[in-house]
Amino acid sequence: MASKCPSFSPCPTLLVLRARAPFPLSPFSSNKTMAAMSKGAPALGLALKTSEVKHQDCSSSSANFSSSSTRRRSRSGVGRVSMHCRAVLATEQVEAPIKSPFPVQYTKLFINNSFVDSVSGKTFPSIDPRSEEVAVEVAQAAAEDVDRAVKAARKAFEEGPWPRMPGCERAGIMNRIADLLDEHKDELSALDTLNMGKVYDMARLGEAPLAIGLFRYYAGWCDKAQGMTLPTNGPFHAYTLHEPIGVVGSILPWNAPFYLLAMKVAPALACGNTIVLKPAQQSPLSALLIAKLAAEAGLPDGVLNVVTGYGDTGMHIASHMDVDKVAFTGSTQVGRQIMQAAAQSNLKPVNLELGGKSPFIIFGDADMDAAVESAHQAIFYNQGQMCVAGSRTFVHESVYDEYLERAKARAEKRVVGDPFKPGVEQGPQADEAQFNKVMSYIRAGKDEGARLITGGERVGSKGYYIQPTIFSDVQDDMKICREEIFGPVMSVIKFKTVEEVIQRSNQSEYGLGATVMSKNVDIINTVTRSLKAGIVWVNTYGILTPSAPFGGYKSSGFGRENGAYALANYQQVKSVIMPICNPPYL
Repeated sequence: MASKCPSFSPCPTLLVLRARAPFPLSPFSSNKTMAAMSKGAPALGLALKTSEVKHQDCSSSSANFSSSSTRRRSRSGVGRVSMHCRAVLATEQVEAPIKSPFPVQYTKLFINNSFVDSVSGKTFPSIDPRSEEVAVEVAQAAAEDVDRAVKAARKAFEEGPWPRMPGCERAGIMNRIADLLDEHKDELSALDTLNMGKVYDMARLGEAPLAIGLFRYYAGWCDKAQGMTLPTNGPFHAYTLHEPIGVVGSILPWNAPFYLLAMKVAPALACGNTIVLKPAQQSPLSALLIAKLAAEAGLPDGVLNVVTGYGDTGMHIASHMDVDKVAFTGSTQVGRQIMQAAAQSNLKPVNLELGGKSPFIIFGDADMDAAVESAHQAIFYNQGQMCVAGSRTFVHESVYDEYLERAKARAEKRVVGDPFKPGVEQGPQADEAQFNKVMSYIRAGKDEGARLITGGERVGSKGYYIQPTIFSDVQDDMKICREEIFGPVMSVIKFKTVEEVIQRSNQSEYGLGATVMSKNVDIINTVTRSLKAGIVWVNTYGILTPSAPFGGYKSSGFGRENGAYALANYQQVKSVIMPICNPPYL
């Protein structure tokens, strides 16, 4: 039988747990592609209704959901594991947290290839969002610690071997870093799960391979940074040089710690820069291990430094007079502060990947199976904590009622629970502040007249768990439609015409991502060219590849990550012009 093209594949980093769907090249995948890949693998029996929880054997052939344990081994095909699992009702108490399979090894600052205490000796608590309790204390960097890290990075850039190393040698070290990351991907994923509640199997089987792939991709660019020879209007020789920009300050968010670190660190290293990295206070642990592994791979002293702390630590980097460049991913509000600090210090260049309110547009001719599952993962993956979350679900009036019924049924089958537990699809929100923020938006949706279809409550009394929530009859002026929620809240909006949905999609202040579900090529071409968004997916969602640029329009930021486009963020272009005598040609 001829295979069907993948119609479903959400977000950068998801191992999808759903009906008949493991995953192919992306962590999000087509139901039919996944079914083909997992032929013969056991399905995971998880049935979830509003009134009961059914217990099923994971090996049951009649189960509704394919298992997170139907796993793709790195570069070696598909493996399978059979287990007994239990679904968690949205109204049920989540069980006591499962112990992480890996201990936390590193909690100090990493400066000049060594772990050191902060100058003050202060630490801050890293909270496990499953239990709301302190998991570990981490060194808290202040201005003097940022100074130490910047001095180490400056010395490494001005005097060290990294920017002077032939590109092929830099590539060798970056590939060794990728090898070590691959060896430790389970541990790195466990640290992110412990820090911010990311589903463990999704992290290690989805995000980790993508992050490792970025290091390998940019290793290939190390010896390809080249300028141009330019024509002139006289007897002159003119050419350009692409030079490393210097000391780069990288400031990360907490929602995809491993992957987003790779997104910034890999291209900066490939261009010969040195780095001072600040992970989010909610998720500092994987960055410290990555820095240690990079040193083991042969990265010279001072090239990659990690300072952990609160937001003021990041602002010390943004405003530092000896930092040459800042790359930031996070909220639009903080992005504006970063940009202001950079401008008021040494006017350093900035690239920003910020918030989003991405439209997910379902036309009347769309494959409804693919549309329902893609839209589900587009908003509920990673607890809705994605910059490109499809948080405005536009549905054509001809299929609106059918979509609502099917979306509600799918959401009520979603498995919420401890992210270390096999079969779980949704863990807790990253921290208390994010939990409270999401719950406030749910209240706002109710207060402003949106119709609550399902969810809307916390799960249990311990841990930052929230039910998958769907609102219908959402209007453009409602808070849940205008503002970035960053949580598991789907807003469903009815539309009639192509022109209408284009206009309503573009009236947001954001412009990061968008999705179009349709079989009509004319509609697809019109809408994809009309949407003001940095990336548009068609009949799929969330596919990210190292070669494809990623970034936003409007308040979603500027500059591009990934691909050859990202190299421009970390290079200076210099023109060189000199006279030549008696040239035979110009």
